[in-house]
Amino acid sequence: MRRPFHLAAATLAVLAATAMTASPAVAVPGPATRSLSAVAHTPGTVWTTDPVTGRTTVALDETVTARDAALLRDGLRGTGDVRREPGRLRTMLAGGDAIYGSTSRCSLGANARSGSTYYLITAGHCTNSSATWWTSSAHTIAIGTRTASSFPNNDYGLIKYTSRLSHPSAVNTYPGLLQLYGTGNAYVGQAVCRSGATTGVRCGVVTGLNATVNYPDGTVTGLIRTNICAENGDSGGPLYTSAGIILGILSGGTGNCTSGGTTYYQPIAEILAVYGLTIP
Repeated sequence: MRRPFHLAAATLAVLAATAMTASPAVAVPGPATRSLSAVAHTPGTVWTTDPVTGRTTVALDETVTARDAALLRDGLRGTGDVRREPGRLRTMLAGGDAIYGSTSRCSLGANARSGSTYYLITAGHCTNSSATWWTSSAHTIAIGTRTASSFPNNDYGLIKYTSRLSHPSAVNTYPGLLQLYGTGNAYVGQAVCRSGATTGVRCGVVTGLNATVNYPDGTVTGLIRTNICAENGDSGGPLYTSAGIILGILSGGTGNCTSGGTTYYQPIAEILAVYGLTIP
């Protein structure tokens, strides 16, 4: 059975920085009924609104009950659609190269800096789990220490480099490195790839923007949706274009890379803006 996930994966070769402005919680579209509002934040649901038509789509994982699904369909009648997606929504601990906390593995999303001080960006559900991070599960070479973490509501965190490890502005493409030249804003239909420590590079297209994802451990808003698969350990890894433009870091999703899946990403621009960072 395919299960949803939060993705947390970053490789030391993958460098990506994000600047995101905190996205406001998505208002529940359609009639302001008590039944609809009661299930708006149900874990296992993802809300997206088409920016052109204004029509809302709610995706449900396997944990959402038939009763809640019926309430959502009734509340959205005429203004939106409800569909099932296989598996369970989850965050993944494990973007390019692997990074290891005290009890978890994630992926490096991007390397960023403030002046001459360098940071590693990854998912917030990763940085919540550990204050110190290493290059391997043996914890022999330290990367640095957590300086910021935001999850839920957002899903990003910073690790300050305290070692002399190389931190290029690049993505691990398994094999090789893709130089990063800047940041961008995703749009529906855009061709993109993501890199993660568990499943390497996978590619697809952006299928939605400003998604509100109700994970079992909290709600995250303002995410990019794609049709790219990922698995545990890919969390935190970068979403990027073939031209070397980073768009976001992996938060979570459903499915797997055997049968396919859907993934969600924290926009990079918000992260950079919040912490006053730039991509090297």
